[in-house]
Amino acid sequence: MRFKNLFLIIFLGIYTSVFSQNSDRKFIKIISNDSVVKLQTNDGWYRIKPYSSKIIETSFIPNGETFNPHSDAVVFKPKEKSFKVLENNQNITISTTGIKAIITKIPFQIHYYYKNNFLISERKGYEKTDKYEIIDFNLTPTEVLYGAGERALGMNRRGYKLQLYNRAHYGYETYSELMNYSMPLVYSSKKYAILFDNAPIGYLDLDSKKDNSLQYETISGRKTYQIIASNQWNDLVSQYVSLTGKQPLIPRWALGNFASRFGYHSQKEVENTVQKFIDDKIPVDAVIIDLYWFGKTIKGTMGNLEFYRDSFPNPKKMIANLKKKGIKTILVTEPFILTTSNKWQEVVDKDILGKTSLGKPYTFDFYFGHTGLIDIFKPSAQKWLWDIYKNYTKNYDVAGWWGDLGEPEVHPSSLIHVNGTADEVHNIYGHNWAKLIYDGYQKDFPNQRPFILMRAGYAGSQRYGLIPWSGDVNRTWGGLQSQPEIALQMGMQGLAFSHSDLGGFAGANLDDELYTRWLQYGVFQPIFRPHAQEEVPSEPVFRTSKTKELAKKAIELRYRLLPYNYTLAFENHVYGTPLMKPIFFEDTTTNLLTYDKSYLWGNSFLVSPVLKPEIISQEVYFPANSNWFDFYTDEKVIGGKTKEVVLHRNYIPTYVRGGAFIPMIKSIQNTTQYSLKNVELHFYFDKSVKKSKGMLYNDDGKTPQAFEKGNYEILNFESTCKKNRLTIEIDPEAGENYKTSTKSINLIIHNFLKKPKKVKGYQYHWDSEKHILKIVIPNINIKEKQVTIKLSK
Repeated sequence: MRFKNLFLIIFLGIYTSVFSQNSDRKFIKIISNDSVVKLQTNDGWYRIKPYSSKIIETSFIPNGETFNPHSDAVVFKPKEKSFKVLENNQNITISTTGIKAIITKIPFQIHYYYKNNFLISERKGYEKTDKYEIIDFNLTPTEVLYGAGERALGMNRRGYKLQLYNRAHYGYETYSELMNYSMPLVYSSKKYAILFDNAPIGYLDLDSKKDNSLQYETISGRKTYQIIASNQWNDLVSQYVSLTGKQPLIPRWALGNFASRFGYHSQKEVENTVQKFIDDKIPVDAVIIDLYWFGKTIKGTMGNLEFYRDSFPNPKKMIANLKKKGIKTILVTEPFILTTSNKWQEVVDKDILGKTSLGKPYTFDFYFGHTGLIDIFKPSAQKWLWDIYKNYTKNYDVAGWWGDLGEPEVHPSSLIHVNGTADEVHNIYGHNWAKLIYDGYQKDFPNQRPFILMRAGYAGSQRYGLIPWSGDVNRTWGGLQSQPEIALQMGMQGLAFSHSDLGGFAGANLDDELYTRWLQYGVFQPIFRPHAQEEVPSEPVFRTSKTKELAKKAIELRYRLLPYNYTLAFENHVYGTPLMKPIFFEDTTTNLLTYDKSYLWGNSFLVSPVLKPEIISQEVYFPANSNWFDFYTDEKVIGGKTKEVVLHRNYIPTYVRGGAFIPMIKSIQNTTQYSLKNVELHFYFDKSVKKSKGMLYNDDGKTPQAFEKGNYEILNFESTCKKNRLTIEIDPEAGENYKTSTKSINLIIHNFLKKPKKVKGYQYHWDSEKHILKIVIPNINIKEKQVTIKLSK
């Protein structure tokens, strides 16, 4: 250990002499206590606060300013006295058991390490120009950078200067530098992340000048950032999500299929569309009603926020009848109140709009009309808007809310909110809108999980249940090609339910192959929601018979995978891990650091979307250290190599990891029919895997914090292969307040090449052609079950 520290000191000296630093900043003194270390310099104070062994926060407070403790992103509470401080003539070391900061006094510079591995250092640190306040860092030459929110740039975002300003990009395809959801967050391939904990607009310069530098630029606010570090990608993301807040477990029905378009013009159209799904036996769980619910036209009616009775004569009856059929209703709302809307005078009288410098309601023109903007930060505005949500949730039984245009789509810089200018709070507008709804549910509907669909937010918005989508993507192959990258990047940044309008949104492009491939990809992404402009239908029930048949197969598979997918949602809630993960999370081959052509769906599936038209094969890379089995044919592929695979129109290339457990059910019409009375448990036998584990999480699908309240059950699965004997254990676990029910498991073991010599205690059927062994395990309740299979040599 002494040798390691000596090496670190020598390295630090060499590093400081080679990399840039701020020679104008002079160290004066140090003050520390059990929670924070303060370093005085000639131009201000550094405030360094370790949160844990993997997270450390640094703030700079220039002379003449005071520290602002308010964070819109961070909720994690630091551990008291979780660090040590050592000082000598040259350096100050602030260390935990993992992360540490080493401050050289002359020239002044801060370096960050994790487990004695160098992460990053301040270069000039804080500096101020006429326009921006900047925090400046050194980068190492080869590290790959991710993050900055929602972008379509390729996985490596190094080399770009990216604006931090939530703005819609209508009709984007393979390239978009600025989209609905930006975040002041950067991940490095060296397995650290930096969150710049400040809301006002600005830029992230990710080495655009090609000088191995990173700059955060902002117009105002906190000069605070957190460094998060780990040795493992899954844990790194988990640490970031712990810092900014875990996603509440979404309602189970939200993992089903949605009927959605822009938009349904009438009650009759909604009812007929839903009935078409039922008649065609295509599963569906919810219908989303766009802006025609409050007006007959697109323009001039936004802000009415009342059912337009000419088109929706009896909305309560409509919603009640849909609910009887197992269908939830979701309504759209926007934060804009047009001067032509029914609510205009009311919002003016209640003084809940953003204002001019003279204190008048700020009005402006945008696509939908002449408008004002709700001041979402003002308590009286929050109450007014929540009362509308509360009314429709309580008295109409609306099951979820779609908050659209929440960047806000148009947000003049001179508009003033109760807590700052538009540019100071623009990027946290959607964040606070989601918070308003989430807090309202906790207060008034504590037994109901909210569904909050929004396209803009901020770092940490996942803790308010926000489910983002990737905006108005073009209905083209180019539009599809950017979607895996966007979802993977957003999952790394805590927004694990980020998804796309399946089939594409913008443009009247009728392309059945594109539509089919997009929906097939949608089976293995977080939310399954086809949505589009109405010129070409987004719903499969209105497509050609062949396209409808293929879409139905995809949707039925989505429902069959509900036990697996709901377990992924649970794991995200508890650990913060993404549902979609880049392959480099587990295969550290260097060229995979920018790879997004395939991805992991949970820990068990490898998915390779078809992103080009009229192709008959495509290359798939199979992650090393595992064998993989074709989900549809059971063909075995050895990991660590690339293979050209033949494509099929019925599905996209999908593979299961050797040793994985995949719980499934028969397809159902909607999640009101969800039951684990009869479960298919698919086990992918691989003799090279001596031990493996899996699980199935279950609760009622609707109670908030069911796991924390003990209202849950878990089936734990474990396989052991030893001395020509395969043992499968099923160990039920139930929360203290959960009433279990008896289940039957149909254990389906794939890649079982020879008939077993014996299956102890159970009848079995071995398919010699498909190499599948089936064993029915009845009466599973609270006792552990064990299946022991003697293998043929």
